[in-house]
Amino acid sequence: MKFITFNPFRTLGIPNVTYIKPENMFKEVEKIKEADYLLFPEYWQVNALVYGLKKSIFPSISTYHLGHNKVETTRVLQCTFPENVPYTKIMSSFGTTAYDIEKDFEYPLVAKEIKNSMGKGVFLIENRDQLQTYMNNNEVLYIQERLPIDRDLRVVFVGDSVICAYWRIAPDGGFHNNIAKGASYDFNNIPKEAINLVESVARSLKINHAGFDVAVVKDKLYILEFNVMFGNEGLRKMGVPVEKFIYEYITSNPNFTPNNPILPKVS
Repeated sequence: MKFITFNPFRTLGIPNVTYIKPENMFKEVEKIKEADYLLFPEYWQVNALVYGLKKSIFPSISTYHLGHNKVETTRVLQCTFPENVPYTKIMSSFGTTAYDIEKDFEYPLVAKEIKNSMGKGVFLIENRDQLQTYMNNNEVLYIQERLPIDRDLRVVFVGDSVICAYWRIAPDGGFHNNIAKGASYDFNNIPKEAINLVESVARSLKINHAGFDVAVVKDKLYILEFNVMFGNEGLRKMGVPVEKFIYEYITSNPNFTPNNPILPKVS
């Protein structure tokens, strides 16, 4: 099988891979047509590759579309798994006042920028002044109840199953559970219910590469978000070879048809 990657760092260790820079896609169309699988294109490429060139990509196009920003992720979860989503409102800043938000939420509350990762763009809002600053800086307002947690679960789903899960624990007095923000790891006592929930969500939505953030509050599970291009540091600490699971999945996917299949001879 022939693979083309647009992100060499996420495909290290996968055999038969050719790297093409995303910006050279149009110059390399013939090579792309000959490939069996295209790995980790950038978001702006996926429609052209899938709908235009009819190519198989990894992650799946549904993974890209639903994980593109927090709005897309939250809306689909509110439709399909509403009991597992924290109370959230998404609205335009135009015509919305701080009082409108205060009618539905108590302080402290969580406000997020719709496109960010690694804890960036996630704010703990404790008063109206902070809320107004957030509203002034964002056209789309993403407001969420604050859950009483000091940790969350990162559950990594690759292919068709969970390959790794661990707790991310905020530093003392901290708000963010992200490793990039100083959180620590704990690999013990992972609730099976969280694994089952993530597998159910991912399979239902045809997601095949994502890091899900799951909160546990009094035995109830909440999906905070999922990231398509999740960090691998926790997986490295556990010795989990992500590229191995990717390769096994894309070479054994029963729905995959090679670009140039060998057909039986007809006499």
